[in-house]
Parts: sequence; C-alpha cells; structure tokens
Amino acid sequence: LGEMPAGLMEIPVRRFYFTSFKEIAMPKTLIILAHPNLAQSTVNKHWAAALKQHADRFTVHELYAVYPQGKIDVAAEQTLVETHDALVWQFPVYWFNCPPLLKQWIDEVLTYGWAYGSKGKALTGRKIALAVSLGAPAGDYRADGAVGCTVAEALRPFELTAKYCNADYRPPFTFHTIDSNAGYSEAAQQAVARSAADYLAWLAALQQA
Repeated sequence: LGEMPAGLMEIPVRRFYFTSFKEIAMPKTLIILAHPNLAQSTVNKHWAAALKQHADRFTVHELYAVYPQGKIDVAAEQTLVETHDALVWQFPVYWFNCPPLLKQWIDEVLTYGWAYGSKGKALTGRKIALAVSLGAPAGDYRADGAVGCTVAEALRPFELTAKYCNADYRPPFTFHTIDSNAGYSEAAQQAVARSAADYLAWLAALQQA
C-alpha cells in the first residue's frame, strides 16, 4: 500500500470507551426517600414501587431502611449524591417540614467544604427538587386558606438550603391527599395510582430539563 504520509502519522488518535449504552442514554436521579413507616404508607409506597420499576433511571434510597438506628454514613451518602445527576427529596410533609431523619441527613451530609463554602462545589449546578405528599387539600395552601401560604412558601427552607449550596433548585412535585388517619375510598386509591404516573412524568421532565 506504500508509506503513510508523514502528516497523517502525527495526528493523535483519541479512543473512547463506553461500558454500556445505558450509562449514556439518560441521566440517573437519586431519590432520597424519607418515610418513618413506608410499609404502612399509601402514597409514598405507591411512588416507591413505581420508581423501582425503572432502576435504570432512578436510585431509590430509603433512609429509614438504611439507617434504622439513625447513624448516617456521611461519606457514603456524599458519594451517592456525586454519582447521580439530580437529587430528589421525597417525603410526607409533617408540620410543614420533613421527617426527622431527612432533616438529620441534610444537617450531616451537606457539610462545609463539600456542599458549600469556598471549596464546597459538590452541589453546584446539580438539580434538586422535592416530591411531597400532603394530608391537607390544595385549597388549604393559599393565602386565604387554612395554612395561609402556598406549598412552595411553606417549604421554602429547602429551597434556601439548595440555593445556598448553588444547586439548581426546581419547583416541587406535590400531591394532596386525605389525612392519614382517615380511610381511603376507591376514588382516593385511584387518585393515588394516577399520582404515581404523574410523578414519573414529572421526573422525566426534570431529567430532560
């Protein structure tokens, strides 16, 4: 075939390696699920089951199952966050806040030098959002309602936390259900089932945004 022209021999060859097409097909979202009694849950249990059918897209991390004694492995949690493109805190709203283990997770995992501070860049630009179930009707979360503000306003500390860490905070996914002490009618059960599909659609939009 003859000699290769000298100029071509000097062109560097770049090699690209892919372990699987799944790794480049769609970003993966970490769902930090905080429910003290998921087995007795209705809404969050349905959501978790729907998420687990798409393990290639979502990692469902059940805090109360992983840390039944409440001792959080901070390094492991930080690594878990770093290996995902987006982070969703999923929980039932208790007194306008999250269950205590998630608050502990935020306090302990979002450390200075990792999540914030001059060298804390782990959450910079990372999408963070909430997925919450509420035991009060949507009408209560208005300026003239029983709560007196919107859901976003009631949960603003989470937004402030994310933005303080320079994360890309997105509007929450919310589902208003009945009080947990009441029974679920067939219509309410159907609404819960629809909410799981709506949740998946919202997550898909979050991943693609």
